[in-house]
Amino acid sequence: QVQLVESGGGLVQPGGSLRLSCAASGSISSINAMGWYRQAPGKERELVALITTGGNTNYADSVKGRFTISRDNAKNTVFLQMNSLKSEDTAVYYCYAALRRPYYTGSSPYWGQGTQVTVSS
Repeated sequence: QVQLVESGGGLVQPGGSLRLSCAASGSISSINAMGWYRQAPGKERELVALITTGGNTNYADSVKGRFTISRDNAKNTVFLQMNSLKSEDTAVYYCYAALRRPYYTGSSPYWGQGTQVTVSS
């Protein structure tokens, strides 16, 4: 079994900041990429940010310069620091990990349960 547990969502005013955390646990051999996706009401799930084991990052254009993704490989944890939040950042944020498990071939995607981020005055 593999679990991705998120924390840090909530309600914040426009211009404010939040920090999301996600810890992966369970039967894991290695983790390739970790990251965050989000889904707003009536919209498709979209990539927010990804980070590889080596520290390479990829951001959605809409969050560049405002969000920073980081990772603690020793603790299988990924963070998303969100600054200068806007109302359009309101969504459910999902943690994502592409990981390998013992006795399984290849890498598979796993998802957290999601955490709500609401940006409103």
